[in-house]
Amino acid sequence: MDKMIVVEKITKHYEQVEALSNISLTINKGELFGLVGPDGAGKSTLFRILATLLLPDKGKAWINGVDVVKHYKKIRSSIGYMPGRFSLYQDLSVEENLNFYASVFGTTLEENYALIEDIYRYLLPFKERKAGKLSGGMKQKLALCCALIHAPSILFLDEPTTGVDPTSRQEFWETLSKLKEKGMTILVSTPYMDEAVLCDRIALMQEGQLMKVDTPQQIIDQFDKALWKVSAKNMYGLLKDMRLSPLVEQCYTFGQYLHFTFVQEELDALVAYLKQKGHQEIEIAPTAVTIEDCYLQLTDV
Repeated sequence: MDKMIVVEKITKHYEQVEALSNISLTINKGELFGLVGPDGAGKSTLFRILATLLLPDKGKAWINGVDVVKHYKKIRSSIGYMPGRFSLYQDLSVEENLNFYASVFGTTLEENYALIEDIYRYLLPFKERKAGKLSGGMKQKLALCCALIHAPSILFLDEPTTGVDPTSRQEFWETLSKLKEKGMTILVSTPYMDEAVLCDRIALMQEGQLMKVDTPQQIIDQFDKALWKVSAKNMYGLLKDMRLSPLVEQCYTFGQYLHFTFVQEELDALVAYLKQKGHQEIEIAPTAVTIEDCYLQLTDV
């Protein structure tokens, strides 16, 4: 399989803070690859290095065989980059922004219209509206159109669904799926664990390090403990007592429940312990593992 992105031992510091620590990664041609982790994990720093906007302190990276430091101008013409913060010209209209970005890359809106047609149709009723007056979801669509206007071979999307409504999130991922079907390589970062399962492969990141790289299902399958959920009337007290119990290995909040794993599975003993602590309305049952559970296990919350 052709390697489209190769990262080799990349390290980056911001003064005393190590944003990336010895990162190595390979992304294949036509792959929808996700960088998954919270704010501060290093996702945006890695994106900016790959997009030739930031120099690494150590290590190297290549885009389609081209060094990101030595030949940055060549790379910029072949990639589409959508930063996490809306960065288009807010005082230009939708159509003016698209025409401007097309002209920067020596192309036209008409030349590559087929590539953005599915997205641009949502924007057509607002093509005369200033970009700064668009909703969050429409700003997202416009930014994606501008990133695609020159028909790049690789698309970098840095937390593209942050701050948009659920419907726009769903539409956005449907668009990414269609772009992947056309053979485009896509690297997307997200703090949302439910989006991770939509990628071909993902890298789980924390504090500048890669904790695991694999398909979402493989990562879930590698969860090596039976996972349980528990609830009670006093959830705050329950969390505290669960974490103090010698029977419990790990416990954390997950929606309306706590998820936990046993040191050694002794369900009756755990129920007796919780009753002794005064807990009422105790409900315990096995539960399915998610990517978020895998991430929390790796970070040892």
